[in-house]
Amino acid sequence: MKKKCLISLMMAAAMAGSLVACGKGGNTDSGTATTAAAGGDNGSTTAAETVAAAEGQTVMKWSIWDKDLTAYYQPLIEEFEKQNPDLKIEMVDLGSSDYQTVLGTQLTGSGSDFDIVTIKDVPGYTTLVNKGVLEPLDEYIAADGVDLGAFKGLTDQIQVDGKLYELPFRSDFWVVYYNKDVFDAAGVAYPNNDMTFEDYDALARQLTVDTPGQEVYGAHYHTWRSAVQLFGILDGKNTILDGTYDFLKPYYEMVLAEQEDGVCQDYATLKTSSLHYSGAFSQGNVAMMNMGTWFISTMIEKIKSGEYTDCANWGIAKYPHAEGVEPGSTLATITALSIPANAPHKEDAWKFVKFVCGEEGAEILAATGNIPALMNDDIAGMISAMEGFPEDADSTEALQTASLYLEMPVSNKSSEIEIVLNEAHDNIMTGNSTIDEGIADMNEKVGAILAQ
Repeated sequence: MKKKCLISLMMAAAMAGSLVACGKGGNTDSGTATTAAAGGDNGSTTAAETVAAAEGQTVMKWSIWDKDLTAYYQPLIEEFEKQNPDLKIEMVDLGSSDYQTVLGTQLTGSGSDFDIVTIKDVPGYTTLVNKGVLEPLDEYIAADGVDLGAFKGLTDQIQVDGKLYELPFRSDFWVVYYNKDVFDAAGVAYPNNDMTFEDYDALARQLTVDTPGQEVYGAHYHTWRSAVQLFGILDGKNTILDGTYDFLKPYYEMVLAEQEDGVCQDYATLKTSSLHYSGAFSQGNVAMMNMGTWFISTMIEKIKSGEYTDCANWGIAKYPHAEGVEPGSTLATITALSIPANAPHKEDAWKFVKFVCGEEGAEILAATGNIPALMNDDIAGMISAMEGFPEDADSTEALQTASLYLEMPVSNKSSEIEIVLNEAHDNIMTGNSTIDEGIADMNEKVGAILAQ
């Protein structure tokens, strides 16, 4: 492995204090002002281009969001430009809140000259592919022998009609967070990295205390449907877009039984109170919580600042799995890079995409406290070496995944299906419908959407 990017480790301590906690899927929503007007003329010559042209460099424009809030942009650019002195990257911040909409407008207009674009989410990616504004990457990948297996199955799930139009560089995935103090007080061994759902349920029940005023919840499920429904796709046999959802029944049965027995907090109460998952875990009376790796940086920063005192002794474990499924099979969200179909410098743009999405780019992301899409032992070690990360070996091992499944696969009907699944989840969890009724409702409504 090349070790050039290990110099970024020296930046980690300085950057850790400025890391901004990521929301679900790793995207912030600050609405940062753009550095280039959304409707501006990207074809105009900037000062940076003038200087670069004088030095014989090729300037490439990269669309991003939250330029001043994201720790990894500048280190990625600096290392890439160091290795490619004839190329210069110019960031164009399109803002966070409406990023995909603005990007779509730019790429379908006549003035866009982006060489590289960041793709924020799967629905946005699907929209751009359907508009025909992204370049297929398959020929570049084949020519350079890029090993797609390193992405743990993610690239298989973002193909459209057999073609790949983006490569992921960042991937947050779901793990189990646990409070070691709760386990120690109960005299129970910490979760291991090979829990079946039966093991997980039994452990949660073992840790539950229902004494009024001294309640301890063995598990916590946030109100997102992902926290329950997506247990069902980890065997690789089903997806959330299939149109038939009977496979979800055992997971709803497990969680509703836990809710009935006081093992987890009541869904309706959580929904009414709008209690955030971070607030629930930080109270110190939750033993385990399933959540994405984006919460790691929040934990580190809040504990460091003294805001979190009741969950300061924490760890993570691999997601629970069904019998016969490989440990480390879990859910993922991705951030990716694409090359526009009308990019001025496609070959050079590919060099940047390959660098950022490859091993060297992954090391830089890890050194700035972010989870790269490409993960190996060395990169996992860099993340676990961050100040504030749990020091036990099992937490480090939990960063190594097996198969990754997208929370929402590529589909031009994903938005419509999402609405149906959310409504059914809410009805099941609040008792407005039985599990069987909720599943029947999903089967009928999603089936109708897929038949359109």
